[in-house]
Amino acid sequence: MSQTRNLRRSFAALLAGFVAVVLLSLAADALMHSTGVFPPLGQPMPDSRFFLALAYRTAIGILGGYLVAKIAPDRPMRHALLSGGIGLLISTIGVVLTWNAGPEFGPHWYPIALAATTLPTAWAGARLAGA
Repeated sequence: MSQTRNLRRSFAALLAGFVAVVLLSLAADALMHSTGVFPPLGQPMPDSRFFLALAYRTAIGILGGYLVAKIAPDRPMRHALLSGGIGLLISTIGVVLTWNAGPEFGPHWYPIALAATTLPTAWAGARLAGA
């Protein structure tokens, strides 16, 4: 019974972190587009704006790692790093799918940087959570 409960809480922690990161990233992107900080969707954007996006996505990634570590039933760092590993896998798929998809997907360094920050941000979030 306890093992099943812990498995559910582990899954809930990973899901909560994933949902929080995705929703906050989408909300921040939408805010940037609606306020004119970013150009309309589908239009190219200068590198400086991609640095801004990387900065807030890094902060959101740290928050996701924090959330996973706080909800995890045990071994919070392990849970956070697992979430970072899942993020790395998803981000790597994003790199491959957008590599030559056009300038609206940004410079090649941007999706690589997103992938490269997944594990460090998960680790930092878990550390902030006390793991």
